[in-house]
This record gives sequence, C-alpha cells and structure tokens, in this order.
Amino acid sequence: MSEGRIRIGIGGWTYPPWRGTFYPEKFPQANELEYAASKLGAIEINATFYSRQSPKSWEKWGNSVPDGFQFAIKGSRYCVMKSKLAEGTEGIANFFAQGLAALGPKLGPIMWQFTHYRRFDRDDIAGFIDLLPSELDGIRLRHAIEPRHRSFEDDKFFDLCKARNIAIVHEDSDDYPLIEADTADFTYARLQRMSEEVPSGYDANSLDSFATKAKKWRARGDAYIFMINGAKVRAPAAALGLQDRLELNLR
Repeated sequence: MSEGRIRIGIGGWTYPPWRGTFYPEKFPQANELEYAASKLGAIEINATFYSRQSPKSWEKWGNSVPDGFQFAIKGSRYCVMKSKLAEGTEGIANFFAQGLAALGPKLGPIMWQFTHYRRFDRDDIAGFIDLLPSELDGIRLRHAIEPRHRSFEDDKFFDLCKARNIAIVHEDSDDYPLIEADTADFTYARLQRMSEEVPSGYDANSLDSFATKAKKWRARGDAYIFMINGAKVRAPAAALGLQDRLELNLR
C-alpha cells in the first residue's frame, strides 16, 4: 500500500454550541458547511443513519465544499438494525438510491455502525458484506464497519473484511471495544472520549499519540479520523489540534 492522505473531521456541521466556539458569532447558519469544510478535511454525515436525504441536498452539499474534501456517510439504521443483516437487500438498495453519487469524488467511505448487542455471526455478516456495492455510478465505494461487541475480534471477521477491502473502525471509546486489524487500504477512526473540561477536547499527550498513529496509518493508505462523540462542543478544537500537529495541507 502506498502512502495516503489524512483527513480529519467532525460529525455533522450544525450544532448550536459551536456558534462562538467554532463558528464566528452571528455567522450565517446557511454558510456553516462551507466554513467547516474550509477548516477541516472531512465530515461524517450522521443524518443518513436516521433518514434518506433528498437529491437536492446531496447536490447542495457537494457544491458547498472544496475539491479534496470528502464526506463520510453513516449507513442507514434500517440496514444495520435488522435481526438478520443478510436480509437487507431492499434497504441497502434504497440507501444507495437516494443520490449519494452527486458528491462525485467528494464521496468518502460509507460507515456501517452495528449495535452493541450484535454478536459476530459469520454467515450473517458474510451475507451482509455481499450486499454492499463496490461502486455507485462509476464511483469506487469504500466501506467501514463499526462493530460494538468483542465477539467481532475474530479472524473469520477479519478475513471477510480483507476480502472486500472493508476497514474495521478504530474506536477510542469508554463504552465499546477497540478491535484493531489491518483489513483495508484505508483507516477509519472515531475518537469518542473528549472532555468538556479540556479546551482542546483531548489533552496534549492524547493528541500527540493520535498524531503518531495517524502517521502510521498514512503509511498504509488514506486515513479518516473523526472527533465524533463525548463532549461534542470540543470536537472542532480537537480536530484542529490534531490537524495542526500533523501539519496537514488540506488542499
């Protein structure tokens, strides 16, 4: 794998406490995405977990961000909360029919988040993976899976992911296990232990440690790193702090 590109970002772009802490005071809400995309390399869209988005929204979002920026897309809950994931043919087809292709090269990985009570079932997970498309209207798709149960720490799961170049999400969480395995030509990390008492979200030592990891991930391929949970008000500061340590050129 050749050295890739690191993109660091946050979850979504509309959050009232970011006004005055990330966005300038009295900044037009309609311009928040454009502002966030000028400061960061990626954003994970979480609204797609809950509902379909309109084709006009995808077009608008794609036109609001610069070249080189990418959106990671959270897969629909209707696909990942079924008792049998392998039976999700219709749901996955509907998910990919909502207009994502309008993003073109700004479409980043699709992240599929499993519930914390889902245990690894080799046949069911294999069936689910078989449903995931490898391209959409000529755009190569990348998929990442976020398992939230320790049973997924299994070579059989790793082999399924490797066969389809699917990344296993790197979790930094108090609630869910960290399952580390090199299964794809890219890395997807969700860092979820920010503290509101720390202005930078994570303390300096933690950000230094993540920067070291990010450089190792970049040596294998692209890396997507999201400050996604915990003290959400600190997410932009944490993302910018890590970005500064890596001296990233956004464009």
